[in-house]
Amino acid sequence: MNLRKEFDLTSKILLSVAGFDPTSGAGVGLDLKAFRELGFLGMAILTSLTAQNTRGVSELHCLSPEFLWSQYQTLAEDVVISGIKVGMIGSKKNTVTVARILASHPRIPRVLDPVFKSSSGSWLVEEEAIPEYVNEMRGKATLLTPNLKEASMIAGIEVNKPKDMKKAGEIIFEKMQIPCLIKGGHLGNEISDIFFDGKKHHVFDRHRLPKKVHGTGCFLSASLLAYIVKGLAVERAVSQAIELTHRAIETSVQVGQGQHIIDFYS
Repeated sequence: MNLRKEFDLTSKILLSVAGFDPTSGAGVGLDLKAFRELGFLGMAILTSLTAQNTRGVSELHCLSPEFLWSQYQTLAEDVVISGIKVGMIGSKKNTVTVARILASHPRIPRVLDPVFKSSSGSWLVEEEAIPEYVNEMRGKATLLTPNLKEASMIAGIEVNKPKDMKKAGEIIFEKMQIPCLIKGGHLGNEISDIFFDGKKHHVFDRHRLPKKVHGTGCFLSASLLAYIVKGLAVERAVSQAIELTHRAIETSVQVGQGQHIIDFYS
């Protein structure tokens, strides 16, 4: 799955604003690997640190909004950023700062992955932070990529099947003024990812692979950003990123006692 020969874009920098996972199976570690795989130079700003392994998260330490802004400001005064992906913000107190970072770059692609809970069920941001998150991020991204549970929290309705996903996409677009790709990974064996561009629904069907893989949402959103920065229309970028994520799941490996992680070299 080596695309670097096809695309030589390492002079363009993509920025991940997210948490640190010691396994590199999610968060900034995986984002940077995805950026590099698609031919970009990746840089990162940390929102939080976690103690976790392939089985789950045991502790979360959120960095301060002041230090978050210092990381960004120091980086931005030195390099030109071509795209931004935001994942876990770690705490309600970081919401305004992350929104400020996004607002500082209105002309470049920005992908917002609303990471509220880990796949093992641990809260990665306070539940009461979600309304402020919705308000602060409104209109500040090119694309939003919630899973079913995150879409439920943002839209305020239960999202359990494709019909719900379409309704939630419309509600989320109305609330946040951001096109929305709702990931259907928690559906049954037949999965549908549904993208609402503000006018029309686009449905991407796939078959579930028999693996439990950590970090697929991070990988999808990071690769989506890369494809958009390459110049693909958002709908085409979604299709390409879903296909690449499917291939990444196929080649994922089990290195510990829990979920598989994405490995480009297997």
